[in-house]
Amino acid sequence: MTTSRIAVIKGDGIGPEVIDEGLRVLQAIDARAGLGLTFEALDLGAERYLRDGTTMPAETMQRLRTEFDAVYLGALGDPRVPSNVHAKDILLGSRFALDLYINLRPIRLLHDRYSILKDKGCEHVDMMVFRENTEGLYTGIGGQFKRDTDDEIAIEQEINTRKGVERIIRAAFAYARANKRKSVCMSDKANAMRHGHDLWQRVWKLVAAEYPEIKTFHLYVDVLCMEMVRTPERFDVIVTNNLFGDIVTDLGAALQGGLGMAASGNIFPGRVSLFEPVHGSAPDIAGKGIANPLAAMLSAGMMLEHLGHAEWELRLREAVKACLRDGKTTRELGGDLGTRQVTDALLERLF
Repeated sequence: MTTSRIAVIKGDGIGPEVIDEGLRVLQAIDARAGLGLTFEALDLGAERYLRDGTTMPAETMQRLRTEFDAVYLGALGDPRVPSNVHAKDILLGSRFALDLYINLRPIRLLHDRYSILKDKGCEHVDMMVFRENTEGLYTGIGGQFKRDTDDEIAIEQEINTRKGVERIIRAAFAYARANKRKSVCMSDKANAMRHGHDLWQRVWKLVAAEYPEIKTFHLYVDVLCMEMVRTPERFDVIVTNNLFGDIVTDLGAALQGGLGMAASGNIFPGRVSLFEPVHGSAPDIAGKGIANPLAAMLSAGMMLEHLGHAEWELRLREAVKACLRDGKTTRELGGDLGTRQVTDALLERLF
């Protein structure tokens, strides 16, 4: 039997609460289906940093690279670490060190009740966003000169490479073809950022020509945001850069019922990849047993698909939909259940 080794980083705040529930579901699936899943919890996060200053040791990163098939990550962030240095080193460090160039964000409304748009329902909000995850403005290249003076200068540089741009665009088109999606929209700001985003324009047109059966169109990112609200049904697959992808996917989260419903994958196809709910660590509600675990469940489903168990991703998503349909949710979604009770309800509908 093939086994899959999963590293678990539970995170901060509500992170451990929702990740523990996700693990409960994954272990139940494994017990039922014999998927060969094994889990190892890694001692990383704010508590570790406050204890001994450790963020992400080089030897741990090497273990992730060579010993594991996936990483299941909880939210990071703790008010006792105002710099959030541990979060940066763990999450951004993993993205860069493991070359997780695809940030994959499904934007699916799973029940009409949670639509914030008039006359729009599940059939209108169903898109997949491919965000370039290792370049752009999030590389930290730049500097400050004459800091804390009236003459201070701060420079942030955007990095776009031909390799980086081409592989994320190819990933978006390959997904569209494999999943019979009808269109791919590329979004940039080439009218204002003439050098880096001209590269996006040229590569997008070259790759699009290889997929003649797929409709392709381009929108500047400000227009994209407007159209996602006005006519979300226009979109099947969206591909964009790191900064814009970060912004439009949080807009997308609002369209699908809030951050408590937003799952994500940080992916290199065929290699170790990282899966996380994208909500914050919410320290104000940590330990109260009221955090919404559904984004952690949906992220676990994405991880199962990455590991070759697509049928369980679909079954898990359908179980989440059933919980939403039956009102078996936490309070912010209109229910009255606690974190663990939501998982109980989901497990009843999963098997």
